[in-house]
Amino acid sequence: MTNTPVPVRNRRRWWWALWAFLAVSAAGFGLTSPGALVIGGEDASLIPIDPDVAAHFLSLVVHGVPGGLALLLGPFQFVTALRVRYPVAHRAMGRIYLVAVVVAAVASLYAATVSLSGFSIQVAFYLLATAWLFTAAQAYRTIRRGEVQLHRIWMIRNYALTFTAVSLRVFLLTGTALMPSFPALEFEAVYDASGWAAIVVNVMVAEYLIIQRTLAPLARRKQPRPLPRSYGAP
Repeated sequence: MTNTPVPVRNRRRWWWALWAFLAVSAAGFGLTSPGALVIGGEDASLIPIDPDVAAHFLSLVVHGVPGGLALLLGPFQFVTALRVRYPVAHRAMGRIYLVAVVVAAVASLYAATVSLSGFSIQVAFYLLATAWLFTAAQAYRTIRRGEVQLHRIWMIRNYALTFTAVSLRVFLLTGTALMPSFPALEFEAVYDASGWAAIVVNVMVAEYLIIQRTLAPLARRKQPRPLPRSYGAP
């Protein structure tokens, strides 16, 4: 029987509960949403499609399919046991994840450009896609340099942005459910608010996790006490 301190056990349980939530949510969205777009076509889209832009719906599919793949792979990249026992598989999944993110982000830039949802959400999606590409590039650059801890930090940030696909749907479904109770509330306003809220909330959660799992343990370490000066020493 191991004598693991209670706070450490509690942190581990909290971490695994969060991981299970991420994995289940990512699997639910990563499998169903892109599949619905591919099978159901434009009728399955939650956002309006511009009929005058032939590639609009195609850009959503090109964004959604690799984005769904990144959602599915992401949680497994954060499991330490898998990284340690199967490093080759971890690296292969990491490469696939980053390629999927790049493809999905580039497609989302085009989809945002031709979007009918208005300027506010376009700006949100431009910022999201730019940050998505930047954090992916930083994650790749740091692991190539052997900076493993920095690589993990950038991957947490990147997956938080990947997970906005799930958060946006949660906020959007909640907002649309409230629309009958608030007649003045329009879908465009709900969609704008959902997009911005998904980005802001996910970024805040990512930074909190980075502090708690990376910076806080370093801060908790007891610094060695300075040696006492000998009598008469300067």
